[in-house]
Formats: sequence, structure tokens, C-alpha cells
Amino acid sequence: MDDIDTLKTRVRKLNAQATQAKMDLHDLSEELPTNWERILEVARVAHDAHKSLMAARKDLAAATG
Repeated sequence: MDDIDTLKTRVRKLNAQATQAKMDLHDLSEELPTNWERILEVARVAHDAHKSLMAARKDLAAATG
């Protein structure tokens, strides 16, 4: 049970990080062309955050059956 609780906590944390990354990307898009140089950096952070979240969700689903 502790493992499932740990996975749930991880998913919640990663979800918050992914949401923040999404908002950062959205904010950057609204400011364009200002800070256009940061597009790849901000997009990479958002991509990595969502990739980690999807992997954690998959692990949680597998653990809970």
C-alpha cells in the first residue's frame, strides 16, 4: 500500500509541475515575439514534465491493477 501511496504522491507532484510548465509555455506564446529565443527551452521543460507525468500515471495504473 505504501508503494501505491508513493506513486499517487508522485503523480500529484508531477501533475503540478506539468501544469506549471504548460502555463509557462502559454505565457511565453502570448508574449511573442518577445523572448522568442526561449521557445525551445520552455517547450523542452513542458515536454519533459508531461513525459514524466504520463510515465508515472502508467506506473500507478499498473500498480493498482
